[in-house]
Amino acid sequence: MNYEYFIAKRIIGSKAYKSSISAPIIKIGIAAIAIGIIVMMIAMATGMGLQNKIRDKVVAFNGHVNIANYDSNNSQESIAPISKNQDFYPEFKTVEGISHIQAVATKFGVIRTETDFEGAILKGVDGDYNWNYFEEFLVTGRLPNFDKKWSEEVLISQYLANRLGFEVGERFQMVFAKEDPEKLPNIITFNIVGVYNSGFQDLDKQFLIGNIRHIQRINKWEDDQIGNFEVFVTDYDNLDKKGIEIYQNTPSTLNTITITDKYSMIFEWIKIFDKNTYGIIGIMILVAGINMITALLVLILERTQMIGILKALGSTNWSIRKLFLYNASYLIFLGLLWGNFLGLGLLFSQKYFKLFPLDPSVYYVTEAPVYISFGYIALLNIGTLVLCMLMLLVPSYIITKISPVRAIRFE
Repeated sequence: MNYEYFIAKRIIGSKAYKSSISAPIIKIGIAAIAIGIIVMMIAMATGMGLQNKIRDKVVAFNGHVNIANYDSNNSQESIAPISKNQDFYPEFKTVEGISHIQAVATKFGVIRTETDFEGAILKGVDGDYNWNYFEEFLVTGRLPNFDKKWSEEVLISQYLANRLGFEVGERFQMVFAKEDPEKLPNIITFNIVGVYNSGFQDLDKQFLIGNIRHIQRINKWEDDQIGNFEVFVTDYDNLDKKGIEIYQNTPSTLNTITITDKYSMIFEWIKIFDKNTYGIIGIMILVAGINMITALLVLILERTQMIGILKALGSTNWSIRKLFLYNASYLIFLGLLWGNFLGLGLLFSQKYFKLFPLDPSVYYVTEAPVYISFGYIALLNIGTLVLCMLMLLVPSYIITKISPVRAIRFE
């Protein structure tokens, strides 16, 4: 054990240290570290949580990459069909990192009741559809079963169900216009087997999910014709790279678009969270560092005589600076300990008890989502410790200016 650490430990453990003039300043410094780490953890957890949640909601309705015909159709409705008989379907083996691919089609229609009507998009899916996301969104009822060739089962959003007064088990009619306005529209009766709520109202109010064969029949498509393919990747961070690889491994007649391009405004908006989070982290570390600098200066002034004695006994300036840096590191560790305890308590409380709701029309989620990972928590703690210690090197330089003779005589 080096003597600097030994003396620092004795100072920290002494009763005089805890009841000294500097005690309130030290407590403020510890509190600043604790509050700083709490705020940083909340900023990281909620920022990343909100990004992941919004991203997953968009992915649930579109997949990560969409493959469709080249056309000028800007609507959500499938116009020109493509064949399911592609080399990349039903498994995309030529590109690594593809977890699933599914065939879908969409058709705009009007849901009508005796007293009301509502426009919506029927998303037609088949037995290969990935229901993992909608299992989480399911509010009541069950997911549709499309193993049979024909099925009138649909999954409707809670938004549409509330507006039209629907419940699970009810039947309704949906009207689909034909290309020839002089011909009578197609009318299909659907059976509601489940109600979902993704919290993404912009999408919830548009889509209900049913059997793709209805759209094929309305559009007079063959059984192997669909509207588009939805591709899911295993690693979202490599989405842009995978999007290019998928494009290169599809026929020249087909176009690919990633969700970040299709919903560019949403993804540009959630990127702003990163800037806000980094700003908060920077401010909190600066505030915590300034408080620790103040605490260190008070400790140095309070123990000026001890510094003079140590210098007189032959201690070097760096040795004495290390003594006070050990002392300061203990305070930082104490602040980090309390901050992690309280911060994680708040995050887990929000994760499991949903204490803080949000307006889904603004944030696309019903409560503040949190993403808890040991990686960023450890990084925040290590970064705070290192940066605060680097900031304390400057004020500790004042020790080199203290004269042993004047310090020993100091009262």
